[in-house]
Amino acid sequence: MALTSITFHELHHKMLALKKKREQQQLNGGNSNTSARVISGAQIRVQKDVTELELPPTIELQFDNPNDLLHFTVTIKPADGLYKGGVFPFSCEISEDYPIKPPKFLCIPKIYHPNIDLEGNVCLNILREDWKPILSLTSILLGLQILFLEPNPNDPLNKEAATELARDRHKFSTLVKRSMLGGYVGEVRYDQVLRR
Repeated sequence: MALTSITFHELHHKMLALKKKREQQQLNGGNSNTSARVISGAQIRVQKDVTELELPPTIELQFDNPNDLLHFTVTIKPADGLYKGGVFPFSCEISEDYPIKPPKFLCIPKIYHPNIDLEGNVCLNILREDWKPILSLTSILLGLQILFLEPNPNDPLNKEAATELARDRHKFSTLVKRSMLGGYVGEVRYDQVLRR
């Protein structure tokens, strides 16, 4: 059976329909479907987060398997700043312990950024020590977007990029552009991420 990919908007409509169906079943005295899947607390919370999302056009979600809300791709497309014109997909993995534990985000292409290392790990405080279960996917997605609008040299994963940003913003901007074209910065070749 081939899996089809589903966009955020399609999933959003599907979630709202599912929510209405559940509410109707509760009004009718419970679930009449005896073969219903067991849904984990993490899945219920992600469903809630997804139905409440109001994404700007610079953030896209893609669910490769509409039945698996715990694994999806987020694409950030900055409209401003040093990374304007880039397309930055992140894989997202949400554990069954969500929202007690934060989701894991990994930048798929290799990019030159002070807060993202060469393996794609992301330095975003709300994904680490500042995580609280009250935070939602909206908080994280907006945090990822802010990393591209305002890279932070004070909390780096890529120390060379952070040093360059702190020392010479103009040179850093030139290196970002070169890297986004798929060029080298130092000994490292970066992935081409500019929209075509």
